[in-house]
Amino acid sequence: MVKLELDQVVMRRMREDDIEIVKALIKEGCEGTENRLILHVLTRPLCLFILAILSSILRCLVHSFILALAIPVFLLIVFLKITMPRATGVLGTSRPYWDYVGSSYRGTQEETLPNPYCKISGKTPVIKKPRRRIRPKEKEKEMPTEKIDPEREQAAGQVWLADCDGEIVGCVCRESEKRGGIRRICRVVVGCWYRREGLGRLLVQSLEHREGEAGAHRVYTHVPYPSKVGEAFFRKLGYRLLGEGTDEGEDEEEKLETPERGFLGFPLTKVFYKDL
Repeated sequence: MVKLELDQVVMRRMREDDIEIVKALIKEGCEGTENRLILHVLTRPLCLFILAILSSILRCLVHSFILALAIPVFLLIVFLKITMPRATGVLGTSRPYWDYVGSSYRGTQEETLPNPYCKISGKTPVIKKPRRRIRPKEKEKEMPTEKIDPEREQAAGQVWLADCDGEIVGCVCRESEKRGGIRRICRVVVGCWYRREGLGRLLVQSLEHREGEAGAHRVYTHVPYPSKVGEAFFRKLGYRLLGEGTDEGEDEEEKLETPERGFLGFPLTKVFYKDL
């Protein structure tokens, strides 16, 4: 773990040349989540009952107790690997991460989120310029030819990066605006060397502040079901599990924002929300 000065962190929009770094960061942050979800599904009572029935049937055909037990489990794991909604259950959004990240840089790239730690320390963070300078001709070739209109930008969502001294140390991803006044955080990832320093809290709270000023009144986030760390993290930030409160109109919200489900209808995510 590396000591991180939060007042030197700049939270900026992702640029086109950041895409590969962000994809690697998200992949690192989600490593092992899919396997934990599969283990969660395999240990449900109904799933164990079905596996026991299949093993009993195979026991009559295969003269090996180990094979009769292992074959159904192996086939079910392969089935879950193929059919499990990776983007939804693991990453928290219905769009694949490579498509989502690839389309999210097409916004106002110089936009930044306010850092409250800068007001406390009085320091101004500085973003280092990239080492490689792009020549004018190369820049014209690399500029996207697609015309970006407000509808396209709204559908793409947003990716905000935590940039410290020229190094990307974390990111928070906000999904596209599907309902008025409602926002959805689909990913919060912090580099493995910079965890437990308050960076994730800084990213989420800064994004909440910006969305609140833009007119949002509620923020949702989906946490993978077996993730106790993710659940504790959002609870500390004031999020509540959908269904715990007694607010009026909560039944309507439950219909619009429901947990993602997988094999046999088992829930893969927990839905948390916070009123701004």
